[in-house]
Amino acid sequence: MSAANGHATPSSASHPAPPATDAPLFAACVAVMVGGLAASAWQPRELSTWLMEVAPTIIALPLLLATRARFPLTPLACVLIALHSLILATGGHYTYAEVPLGQWVQQWLGLPRNDFDRLGHFAQGFVPAIIVRELLLRHTPLSRGGWLFTLVTATCLAVSACYEFIEWGAALALGQGADAFLGTQGDPWDTQWDMFTALVGALVAQWLLARWHDAQLVRRGFVHADSGQAAIS
Repeated sequence: MSAANGHATPSSASHPAPPATDAPLFAACVAVMVGGLAASAWQPRELSTWLMEVAPTIIALPLLLATRARFPLTPLACVLIALHSLILATGGHYTYAEVPLGQWVQQWLGLPRNDFDRLGHFAQGFVPAIIVRELLLRHTPLSRGGWLFTLVTATCLAVSACYEFIEWGAALALGQGADAFLGTQGDPWDTQWDMFTALVGALVAQWLLARWHDAQLVRRGFVHADSGQAAIS
């Protein structure tokens, strides 16, 4: 704060720089995302399906790099994004109905379908929950508690619903050409299952990781330890 006029002035404290100790982990996450994307692009089962499935990674990767200096995410968020990118890359390469790991589980448990896409939609709730939680804690007056939990959960459900709109649009535009992208495998309740598993993922992420996430936010000066509110305005 300026001593002359009493108004806050721009400083490095306004936008905390990422700790130097976070740099190797961030670089590893970027390498995982790039490596997974490159590997999945090698002779994918269907090129159009691959492109639609990995589109979130193609969008997220440059965003992470561009905002690293101004808005560094916690290591937990970065690791989750990298892991999610691997799920997307795997589903994009094989198509979700043909992922070998899912086929093995299907045969082992006697399931009626390849449920690897359920893992993908679980991650679609699990990973955004931490990202949305971080954005709300760092950029709004919200503090830890019921309202934060509710808004994070509702946002993840909204993201899942929007993704179903994208699948619907692909089905209308491409017809049977979108079958691999949709991955319904004959399940008439696939859309509902997708949103339900995303909801479960969002709930589980907050129940399991909230304290760990809070500790990383406080340790890096992103939120106050006592109130849980943003440390900067």
